[in-house]
Amino acid sequence: MAFNQEMALNIYIYLFLLFGAVFGLATFSYQHIFSEGPQKVETPEGGSTLGGRLLWALVCTFLWPIMVLTGLNSARILAKRKRQAAAANH
Repeated sequence: MAFNQEMALNIYIYLFLLFGAVFGLATFSYQHIFSEGPQKVETPEGGSTLGGRLLWALVCTFLWPIMVLTGLNSARILAKRKRQAAAANH
């Protein structure tokens, strides 16, 4: 079977989805930065559940480019706040 354009396209799709799943699993504990702004939300009483982790991984699997952009925006906001706090202390 020859390597053709369709197979190459499939590899890119698989890599996109694999990267998104790994990104979702790696960023689960920091999901407040990517989805709800820089303020950390309270975790449920029992802590995080497997279902919550799986849902976050699935969302990131398909939307990781958007999550990266929102994470960068949150990092910018946090850096700005840190600079303002440092300027206020001096």
